[in-house]
Amino acid sequence: MRKYLIAGLLVWIPLVITIFVLKLLIDTMDQTLRLLPTSLQTDALLGFHVPGMGVILTFLIVISTGMITANFLGKRMLGWWDHVLHRIPIVNSVYGGVKQISDTLFSPEGKAFRKAVLVRYPQRDTWTVALLTGEPEHEVTDFLGTNNFSVFVPTTPNITAGFFLIVPKGDVIELKMTVDQALKYIISMGVAEPLRLANKPSHANGAEMKKSGTDPNPTPL
Repeated sequence: MRKYLIAGLLVWIPLVITIFVLKLLIDTMDQTLRLLPTSLQTDALLGFHVPGMGVILTFLIVISTGMITANFLGKRMLGWWDHVLHRIPIVNSVYGGVKQISDTLFSPEGKAFRKAVLVRYPQRDTWTVALLTGEPEHEVTDFLGTNNFSVFVPTTPNITAGFFLIVPKGDVIELKMTVDQALKYIISMGVAEPLRLANKPSHANGAEMKKSGTDPNPTPL
């Protein structure tokens, strides 16, 4: 009975949670229907509410906004809007911080979260999977130099929280697994490990270290 109970839970728990999350998202997006006049809503047109119409409306709004801001005039308008919001007290702190993070994570030119790596954490003799976010610049390099990587170490199982670390390039090993695979690996606490690819992983800066003579397997300090 215990075996069958566990097997049944393994089927239903992911399914129920998935349905719950999807329903929550659809219900939230359905609130955008309030942007339409009452005469144009499904309740008035069809006589009953059609769930999911808010998803379509949200998608159309986002796509239309992207099309408008992609051209020259739209970029000028967006710049003016950013300037106005940055001059409003309190609003400028929240909006500016969120916009900077979103631009970093979702911009096509951004390099954040493009690679999964191994780093030594929380001590020299242990390793963890992290996400490469870039290289330190400006004031940080005045103290640490330029031979470092910035990485984000997600926590398990809540990957929305974690730790930001600056580590030497010699202590960073690039993995062949994708970022999605790395996140699944972290969420599962190491259970859902991706299959090994044909090419072995190498240090993220392996070519540079060979040229400079840096030890690819640094010993603990």
